[in-house]
Amino acid sequence: MNMRRLRSLFALALILSPCLIGADEGMWLPHQVKLLDLKERGLKMNPDDLFRADGTGLMSAVVNLGGGTGGFVSSEGLILTNHHVAFGALQRVSTPEKDYIRHGYLAPSHTEEIPAPGAVADVLLGYEDVTDRINGALKPGMDFLERHYAQDRAVKAVVAEREAHAPDLRAVVAPMHSGNIWYVFVYKRLRDIRIVYAPPLDLGNFGGETDNWMWPRHTCDFTFLRAYVSPDGTGADHAADNVPYRPRSVIRISLAGYKEGDLTFILGYPGRTYRNFSLPELRDHFDGLKKRVVLFREIIDFYEQAGRRDREVEIKYAGKLRGLLNSLKNAQGKVEGMEKYRLLEAKAAQEGDFLSWAQSRPDLSRAYGSVPGRMELFMKDYSSLNARREILDRLVSGFTGSTVLAQAYQVVRAVGERQKPDLEREAAYQERNWPALRQSVSLAERGYDLATDRAFLKQQLKSLIKSGPGRRPSALESLPARGSEKEVEDFVDRMFDRTAVADPVKRLELLDKKPEDLRALDDPALDLAAGLEKDLSVLREEGKALGQELMELKRSYEAGLLAKKGGVFAPDANGTLRFTYGEVRGYAPRDAVWYLPRTTLRGVIEKDAGEEPFRVPEKIKVLQAAGDFGPYADPELGDVPACFLNVTNVTGGNSGSPTFNARGEQVGIIFDMTYESVTGDYLVIPELQRSISVDIRYVLFVTEKFSGGTRLLREMGL
Repeated sequence: MNMRRLRSLFALALILSPCLIGADEGMWLPHQVKLLDLKERGLKMNPDDLFRADGTGLMSAVVNLGGGTGGFVSSEGLILTNHHVAFGALQRVSTPEKDYIRHGYLAPSHTEEIPAPGAVADVLLGYEDVTDRINGALKPGMDFLERHYAQDRAVKAVVAEREAHAPDLRAVVAPMHSGNIWYVFVYKRLRDIRIVYAPPLDLGNFGGETDNWMWPRHTCDFTFLRAYVSPDGTGADHAADNVPYRPRSVIRISLAGYKEGDLTFILGYPGRTYRNFSLPELRDHFDGLKKRVVLFREIIDFYEQAGRRDREVEIKYAGKLRGLLNSLKNAQGKVEGMEKYRLLEAKAAQEGDFLSWAQSRPDLSRAYGSVPGRMELFMKDYSSLNARREILDRLVSGFTGSTVLAQAYQVVRAVGERQKPDLEREAAYQERNWPALRQSVSLAERGYDLATDRAFLKQQLKSLIKSGPGRRPSALESLPARGSEKEVEDFVDRMFDRTAVADPVKRLELLDKKPEDLRALDDPALDLAAGLEKDLSVLREEGKALGQELMELKRSYEAGLLAKKGGVFAPDANGTLRFTYGEVRGYAPRDAVWYLPRTTLRGVIEKDAGEEPFRVPEKIKVLQAAGDFGPYADPELGDVPACFLNVTNVTGGNSGSPTFNARGEQVGIIFDMTYESVTGDYLVIPELQRSISVDIRYVLFVTEKFSGGTRLLREMGL
């Protein structure tokens, strides 16, 4: 189908066929929202007030926190998000003497709000279609690698044009439906973010990993941050004379509550979903999930043991460990769900239906009939590439590898990329990202312990050589295939004893050198990183070509899906602002079990075990026993509501998203999905799809009655 005709079909269907769109189908882009059947579902506000191009709509009050979401709840830049979204910032400023993770923190005034290093907030200013610019860069006769670079240059050109208008602008070009449509999203980036109030860990992470992804839930998962700007209103780095940011749109808080069956909706920045995967892609992804479960379990066991011996070590690895534990349980839930709900069979049925449709007419057959078969053949090559890249990626990743080695690799990559013209560099190493890259190298020091990192790399390499020589990168050929563990330990000790990368000051200095300077240092960590990069650079180029081929295959596949559905279905999540809606409702996870959609403070007390992760602060018990709930009790429950469920679609990145009632007032904060609905990233099962929010009344009860944060409630107009 002609691309212009396809896009016209997509737009026309959105205008003419809103009744075809259902809440279970996905996460909708801002311009699609006013075309949904929201009034019929119970919306009590004007849908036009959700998104306005001038920045005054409700969506403009929702901010991207880089892996999480938050919302402005005051005209002075106060942001409400999850405790676990702000956890990395809390970890970086915590010490055994000032343990903000364990004890929490409440700033008595603006001047005592703590800078949150590494945190940013992106405020959406608007977005527009740039499909012709991006896809127009692809010319006949180009091979896939040439096509990748042509498209990459077009994306960078669009970004550079949009960011040239002001120093605090950030542009992101995002493909929808595998590049059938492209949008450029423009944000105002706020770089001075400060911690205002975080509850203690016993409330902010109540239930820990035992309750993670589970229902019933009683976690008070929230934190207040504040965004600051320079006196002239420009987003800037932390400075003493910066002032609170004044957003154009602010969220109203409601204490009125909700009933089962009431309409709710969520605005946020979901990371990735895979609902439009083809069958071969889903099969490959499933195999990868099973490997991830084994890998994460090994890493978690190591860091948990290291942290038990030393609270300082435990604090340094707290953020990484929490991320690993969360990812592990998510992957376990997906593996179990894929098997239990037979997702591969469901996808095969979907693909069979697609083929039947494609073969129903000659023109459809020519356009789409061969795509599933071509995808099956292609994924064999793509899976082979991923298998060859797997070990290398694991070693140089700061999430799964040694921090010292990962930082050495970052230095080698950054220095090499900086020798190129800016538009020819990998996006992460362009000048626009250089300050953030330097900051990440600097902040790495707060997230690892040198002795622990040394021990971790020893364990990792021992495991690697035991797996056989065929899986070893060429840079590690000097290690014996099945030699003594002492040889591995000596190899790592020599590297750690001699490398400059372990010194945070020298590490930053290394970023300003040239490749020949790094080689002349004879630094073992840098040399190992350079050897790994030699292998990775080859695989990376192969991956770019295959990635482009995959995108273009998927583009044809999703063009077929768009045509089949009359242009009406939501693109997969990709980190851009989305809307999802549904009712407050319980669910039945298994035979003879029905879960109510709300939990209470009474349930928090019932779970109290006197130790982590179920330790309830004494003051909470006193308040509950006395019925001292303030205005935060629900009349029907006679108690403070803790958490609730609704039938919405969320995923990683939605954490911290405001949950709204039908009037557009915030009644909760999203912090999780149920264990049964994590497979919604691939296929929504409406009777099981539930999101979990902490009730705003529990948030405010803890803020005021437990911690005395009255000034924050006044600031929010309460």
